[in-house]
Amino acid sequence: MFFTLICLYLCLGMESLDQHAQAIKLPLLNADLLSAKQAVAMIVSRETGSMDAEQVTSATIESVLENGNDAVFATLFWFFVLGAPGAVLLRLTNTLDAMWGYRTERYNDFGRFAAKLDDVLNWLPARFTALTFAILGQFTTAMQCWRDQACRCASPNGGPVMTAGAGSLGVLLGGPATYHGVVCDKPVFGAGRSPQAADIDRAVLLVKRGAWCWVVLYAAIQVIHHA
Repeated sequence: MFFTLICLYLCLGMESLDQHAQAIKLPLLNADLLSAKQAVAMIVSRETGSMDAEQVTSATIESVLENGNDAVFATLFWFFVLGAPGAVLLRLTNTLDAMWGYRTERYNDFGRFAAKLDDVLNWLPARFTALTFAILGQFTTAMQCWRDQACRCASPNGGPVMTAGAGSLGVLLGGPATYHGVVCDKPVFGAGRSPQAADIDRAVLLVKRGAWCWVVLYAAIQVIHHA
């Protein structure tokens, strides 16, 4: 049991997610946009040089919500289902997708397989994550954003997670982003107002609260099952 818990701790990305978010939020609060853009470049694939403070904030919250599913909720889900091997499998697939998914001609076939496997393993956890975000925030708005906006997003799993998360927080995210010198007209999603630096902490807290809810629910189910 001790080894299993250590394995889960090492696989979970909550601490890293929080650290990256704080490294962006603090410069934003101090009006140090250059440092904030350098920090956000560590967690997003889009070009950050021309971003303003609102775009940096939006990109950060999007990353917290989406990576919250990949690094935290999906890891917990597969740990609950398969134990430590499930958590390791999920994180290994995440890593391979990040390294080679659709990125290079040399590893195209392997990268495509890694990306597709990552999509499959995250499909159900992403829907549970979106529902968790909705329950812990503005439920009606989150569910409506998920229903109406997720289909506009490129990622089959990131769409539900980010739209429900944005709706839960009551902020507008997304919008045009630059990749490799090309501006992509990404959709705006969520509802309410433009994001502010303080909303980064709210997004991190949403992930943390959701993760604890999952752990408590799983523990309760185990107690009832063995009673």
